[in-house]
Amino acid sequence: MGKRKARQQRQQLISNLSKKQKKHLKDFGEEHPFYDRVSTKEEPTQICELSDNSEPSGSESDAESDSEQVSVYHKLLATLKAAPHSDSEEGDDDDDDDSEEGNAEDPIETEKLQDEGETGDEDSNGDIPDQESDKEVAAQKPSQEEPGDADICCDLKDEEFTDEKHESEFSLETNFIEETADQKESCCSAEAAKDPLKHHMDEELNKKDVDKILARSKSTSQVKWPVLGQLVFSCTLEKFGVIKPDKEVNVKHLHLHRPLEITWTKVNGLFLSKQPKSEDQPFTPLQKELFCIMNSYKDLFYPERTALRNGEEIRHVYCLHAMNHILKANAQVLSNNAKRRDQKQGVEDDGFRDQGLTRPKVLIVVPFRESALRVVQVFISLLESASKKKIDVSNKKRFKGEFGSDPEEKPPNLKRPEDYEAVFAGNVDDHFRIGVAVLQKSMRLYAPFYSSDVIIASPLGLRTVIGAEGEKKREYDFLSSIEMLIIDEADIYLMQNWEHVMHLLAHINLLPLESHGVDFSRVRMFSLNNWSKYYRQTLLFGALQDPQINSIFNKHCLNYRGQVAVRNVPLVGSISHVVVQLPHVFRKLEAENSVSVIDAR
Repeated sequence: MGKRKARQQRQQLISNLSKKQKKHLKDFGEEHPFYDRVSTKEEPTQICELSDNSEPSGSESDAESDSEQVSVYHKLLATLKAAPHSDSEEGDDDDDDDSEEGNAEDPIETEKLQDEGETGDEDSNGDIPDQESDKEVAAQKPSQEEPGDADICCDLKDEEFTDEKHESEFSLETNFIEETADQKESCCSAEAAKDPLKHHMDEELNKKDVDKILARSKSTSQVKWPVLGQLVFSCTLEKFGVIKPDKEVNVKHLHLHRPLEITWTKVNGLFLSKQPKSEDQPFTPLQKELFCIMNSYKDLFYPERTALRNGEEIRHVYCLHAMNHILKANAQVLSNNAKRRDQKQGVEDDGFRDQGLTRPKVLIVVPFRESALRVVQVFISLLESASKKKIDVSNKKRFKGEFGSDPEEKPPNLKRPEDYEAVFAGNVDDHFRIGVAVLQKSMRLYAPFYSSDVIIASPLGLRTVIGAEGEKKREYDFLSSIEMLIIDEADIYLMQNWEHVMHLLAHINLLPLESHGVDFSRVRMFSLNNWSKYYRQTLLFGALQDPQINSIFNKHCLNYRGQVAVRNVPLVGSISHVVVQLPHVFRKLEAENSVSVIDAR
């Protein structure tokens, strides 16, 4: 009875702590001061009279208080280490709270991660030791546990999880698409021949073209568009020059994959409802011009993306472009699988080159877990048909637990500016990476990188995988065949660690050190020639024009189709908001060159 009572007392000490507070207590031995609750009540002053022998008694009392503090600290640590079952119960409570939370800023996607029948609950098979103490604790709270939840929460403690069980279901090598007669006719039609993805990937560069790109002798031209404003088009090859914005957009003429034609208008309905009513317009004016550039497979730099004004609007349109690219690329591979299967043995055909050296095609770099959560929510919405039938998403509950947030963890009475609240909403952990595989009407979260179609990660999460020279454990082969790089909220990386972004760009589109089971007869020739970086499209979004961000666009974007940058001159400067007017005195210094300026000063 004594042991049971002591165990109950230890559990009461941490019953009011959240999951993050427990982790901080375990790592640092104290509760994070960010969560301290300061009492506003004034306590009465107590006057104590000290006796003559107060000094020795004071030292003795200090020693006793120190021993008491150490004992309480060790009690809390022992509770965290010896009671994994209580952590699992806390994890279950967090999951339940997350399911009721919802996403206030984007209500269309909030219901996507709250399905009752979730695939992936059976994936976690962690074993809990059958001890008497665990049984007693479990018997105290039988109503808070559900079958399978404890296993999932135990697995959530692992450092990194990858889904190995659905490998065969999402493998591109073992699956096929049986084309109907209508699909074969559509593939051979004139509209299919104008597909921007097909045009982009089928373009054959020669050595002279590559030398021109490396020489960086670009021809630039400035054009003003109605919404984006002043655009600077730069291109090395003359035949890929300036493009004009589309006046009217028809979904059927955008070369979207078939499910996206139906679902996009529904997914984008929140932003379309804010615009003046217009017939059959699937985009807002900003989205229309951005997608026109994206769909031409030129590089894009848009430095006017803000979390309050147009952040979610831009996130939706680049998610549409990325998902369209993935679905069409995978459909081509699966269709060629069926053709090769029906082909006669002994006949060699070199016309099935439809993939890179590794499977990942799209890399999306975002700063926080909340941003990754919203990207996945948009992906799920785009894959669901117009009917209310849900798609199969593996490991959805695990993803919601790790990337979601608990509203109770937000400190009380915390007031911040509205732009701060918009940027740092939700889970702001900046160390994460997750692979996502998409196949027809199914999605696989936590897929191994070499079995993923899209990788969503933070710069820090990729840096820990890529490693540095001299480290034994390094991995960056999965970046060898990235066809689309999306860097969102680039200005936040300036406040984190810009070196991680530069380290990523130095290791992308390199030849892999291992083959990773690739069929070289299916690999495109430009990948074998190590020319993948000349076919990669880079989309860069930020809130300001910074020299470091500009250097990425100028030095690391080598797309043969050229680059497009928005270069609007700011009309209102920040200095006009200064309350106190200070005199500015400028003095001209005569100097022969920039080197002698320092001595002249």
